Amino acid sequence: MQEQRGQVVERGTGVAVWRQIEAALLRDIRERHYAAGERIPNETELAERFGCNRHTVRRALGVLEREGLLRVEQGRGTFVQEHAIAYSVGKRTRFSQNLSGQGRSGRIELLRASELPATPELAQALELAPGTPLLQLLTLGHAGAGSGGQDAAAPRAINLARHSFEAARFAGLDALLRETGSITQALQHFGVKDYTRGQTRVMAAMPDAEAARLLAQPRSRPVLLVDSVNRCSEQGRVFQHTLAQFSGDWVQLVFEP
Repeated sequence: MQEQRGQVVERGTGVAVWRQIEAALLRDIRERHYAAGERIPNETELAERFGCNRHTVRRALGVLEREGLLRVEQGRGTFVQEHAIAYSVGKRTRFSQNLSGQGRSGRIELLRASELPATPELAQALELAPGTPLLQLLTLGHAGAGSGGQDAAAPRAINLARHSFEAARFAGLDALLRETGSITQALQHFGVKDYTRGQTRVMAAMPDAEAARLLAQPRSRPVLLVDSVNRCSEQGRVFQHTLAQFSGDWVQLVFEP
């Protein structure tokens, strides 16, 4: 029997050490010794605490991660998983409003902007002729992570989205988005005062390398793929197509009636 910082690890009992470590960390989480969103000690520190090697600790952490109790962020560490963000999908879906209603901050980061001709699929979605020049914006949506723990206040990426607009009508939208950090605010410059969701399709998919890196999740973990179009409330015509990848660990999609 060994005791490390008040933690007992027993050997020769028939219960594997990594199982005992898993149980001890689970107890710490349930008793809120580590709060939701808080970073836990690293493998070296835990190995010292339990008097074992890092491989044994890593095995215990892997189980807790697969069970959705911990998350690993590349370059930052291992954190207690927070509850998923309930992201509302309805007639009027707004990124920042969705988050502010839950006491979280929201910000859209423009990663890149490009022009390309409309593929037959995008042309159909936007009700345009194939080949029509489109402005495509790749954005990363950040959410404030809540109030638990020292590291919990740091925003994290929850979705990666490709937005397509008719280039001639929305020239300069990318600059306005960089300035405002909000697509809704940027669209007002073009006379789009209000808009509604025309259609939404949701499926599960595996992220590509870029999405996994930007969302800080393994490529082996699925994302929620949301394909949607928005219509201008005044004119009734489709003006935006979005294909978004939401982190399945962080987001629950809630559909309003």
